[in-house]
Amino acid sequence: MLTKQPARILIRSANWVGDAIMSIPAIRAVHKWFPHAEITMLAKPWVAPVYDHCPYVDRVILYDAKEEHNGLMGILRLCRELRNHHFDAAISIQNAFEAGLILWLSGIPVRIGYATDGRSALLTHRVYRTPAIRAAHQIDYYLSLVAGVGIVPCGRNLELFLSDTERQCAEKLLQKSGYAKDMTIIGINPGAAFGTAKRWFPERFIAVCKRLNHEGNRRFLVFGSPTEAALGETIRQGIGDSCFNLCGKTSLREAFALIDRCSLFITNDSGLMHAAAAQNVPQIAIFGPTRLNTMPLNENSHILRVPVSCGPCMKPHCLTDHRCMDAVTVDRVANLASRLLS
Repeated sequence: MLTKQPARILIRSANWVGDAIMSIPAIRAVHKWFPHAEITMLAKPWVAPVYDHCPYVDRVILYDAKEEHNGLMGILRLCRELRNHHFDAAISIQNAFEAGLILWLSGIPVRIGYATDGRSALLTHRVYRTPAIRAAHQIDYYLSLVAGVGIVPCGRNLELFLSDTERQCAEKLLQKSGYAKDMTIIGINPGAAFGTAKRWFPERFIAVCKRLNHEGNRRFLVFGSPTEAALGETIRQGIGDSCFNLCGKTSLREAFALIDRCSLFITNDSGLMHAAAAQNVPQIAIFGPTRLNTMPLNENSHILRVPVSCGPCMKPHCLTDHRCMDAVTVDRVANLASRLLS
């Protein structure tokens, strides 16, 4: 239990966009419990935009492990920077030994985290992962961490915060894609950073969108990273002129703002799935090899998953017949999408 009110709190962020979004309820709980504390996030560059405009975060410090903070000397450079902020307490949402080491080397007097990855000696306040915590949804996993030191949770709902400028930029991007006022926008997210095992088949995304396109005047936006540009182009060509490939053409914040404009989001299990859930966008989330403890917790999120004998395997790539994804048919996705759009 924390016995003293800290004035400056450092929170080591999760390393994946989806995990960072799912940690927002825990960060909100810290903010509500210590309303006068200044909260700083330590985050990898690709995750940091999640915290833009977040009212629970005062500052973000980038941990650039590929450049400025690369290697042992880079970590020491980061720790010197953190020392200059004179943090009173730190919470490591990230589980790795390295995260605990950075907090220890930074001289932060109160260091909170799960007692895992051999870092217990580096923490002053250790939270032990019980079987129930391990089995919990990822949102509850993060909430249990802060609850373990007496911070009372204040809801499980996800949140993302957009600025007016970001919403206006989204409108301009839509206009560039040929969007007209009478069009319904449908987002497609065919990639997954975890690996190909999480990806539903491109030809099935195409088939669903073609069927939906016959039902009304619709615009399809394909979301993804620069490494998924070829995948996005394959889907754009398969759907035709009503589709616009955004893979690698938007920042993460621009993607958030565009997802917020969608009437429906069809996605694999990915970070952008949680962005849609946090913005209450109706979505169909296709699950295959991964467990449901990372599913979007939102009444507008609909999970499609067919249990198979080999799953959930949690493997990034399927070495057999990809039966978990093959079992999710075009008819099933298209029929659900039609119902949601109507």
